[in-house]
Amino acid sequence: MKKVGIITINDYQNYGNRLQNYATQEVIKSLGFSVETIVNEPNKIIPTRKKYEFIKNINKLKNKPYEEIFSKVNDKISKKLFKSYTLQRIEVFKEFTKSHLLETNYTISEGNIPSKLSSEFDYFITGSDQVWNPHFRNGSSVDFLNFAPKEKRIAYAPSFGIAEIPGDYIINYKKWLSEMHRLSVREKAGAKIIKDLTGRDAQVMVDPTLMLSKEKWLSISSSPKNKPSQPYLLTYFLGNKTKKLRAEICNIAKEKNLKIINLVDISDKGTYIGGPSEFIDLINSASVFCTDSFHGVIFSMLMETPFVVFERAGSLPSMNSRIETLLSTFKLESRLSKNIKNNDQVFNIDYSHIGPILENERNKALVYLKEALQARETQDVLAKTN
Repeated sequence: MKKVGIITINDYQNYGNRLQNYATQEVIKSLGFSVETIVNEPNKIIPTRKKYEFIKNINKLKNKPYEEIFSKVNDKISKKLFKSYTLQRIEVFKEFTKSHLLETNYTISEGNIPSKLSSEFDYFITGSDQVWNPHFRNGSSVDFLNFAPKEKRIAYAPSFGIAEIPGDYIINYKKWLSEMHRLSVREKAGAKIIKDLTGRDAQVMVDPTLMLSKEKWLSISSSPKNKPSQPYLLTYFLGNKTKKLRAEICNIAKEKNLKIINLVDISDKGTYIGGPSEFIDLINSASVFCTDSFHGVIFSMLMETPFVVFERAGSLPSMNSRIETLLSTFKLESRLSKNIKNNDQVFNIDYSHIGPILENERNKALVYLKEALQARETQDVLAKTN
C-alpha cells in the first residue's frame, strides 16, 4: 500500500486545525493509501527579533497612564493563573489526536529533516489550514514540501489566510509555489496570489472538513459533561468581542430565552477545556451559533444549525477571504451579520440547496486528489468517506 505524508499545522488548541487534519487523513485513506501526519515546527523567530519586540512593547508603556499599565499587568497575571486550564485543554486535544490521528513519533523543521524521510513516503500533501500564512508560519520551506522531489509535492486546499503576501516573502513564495507538482487552494484570494506570483492556475477546493458527512462527524463527537439541558446560543470568536458585538449576541439570545455558551472562554473552565469532539456536539445541539470562525461556519453548515457570521475584530491583516469564498460557494451570504435585518432571519435558514453544491465540490476534490495521487480506486470513495 502506498503511503502519504501530511504536512499541516500541529495545533493542539485549535478545533478547526485538529478536525481538518482528521478529515484530510480520512479522505486520503478512502482512496486506498496509508496516511501519517508528519509533526513539524515552523521557522522560529530568532532571539534578536524577540528581544526587539520586547523592547518595543516596553517603550509603548512609557507614556501610558498608570491605570492602563496596571490593567495590562493584571491581564498578564490572570493569564498565568489560568495556565492550568490551558494545560488541561492541550491534553484533551492531544488525547483526541491520539485517538483519531496517526502522527509521526518525531518532529521535523527547517534544517532538521531525516535523511530517509522522502523515501518513506510515496507522496506528501501540504494543507489544508493556513500553512502558507507567513504571519503564522514565518515562511517555512517545509510547508512547501521542499524536502521532497517535485513529483511528490501536492497541495490540498492550503490557505494563505491573507490577501497579499508581504514583500519579504515574495521571492521564496514565488520559487516554492512554482516548484509544486499539483496546486490547489482553499479560497479565491489564494488562487489570485498564485496566479500573480507564478502565472499558474490553482484550483479552489473546499476545506477537507466538508468532505465528511454529518453522520461521520457525529460518530466522533462527544457530549460535554457541562452541556446545558436548556436551549442555548453558542459563540466561538477568535477575534475581539466588542461591546457592540456582545450586545447583538445578548439581543439574539433574549429573543428565544437562550442560555449563552462561549467556546474558548477561559472564565468557563468546563467549556474551555472541551476538545474537538465536544465542539462538534455543541454546534449540532445549539439553537443558533454566532462566530467569526471559518470552521465554525463549516460545522454549522454540516450540522444544519442556524448561524450568524461576524467580521473578525482585531484581525490585521484581514483573514475574511476564506469565509467570503465559503459563503459565496454555498450561496449563504445572507448569514453575514451585516445582511441580517431582524431576529427572524437569524433563526430561519434554508439548507435545502446545499446538498447538490456540496456533492459537486466533493467530487471536484476527489477528482483532483485521484489525479494528483494517481489513485487507481474505481469504487465510490465519497461513499466510503461518508
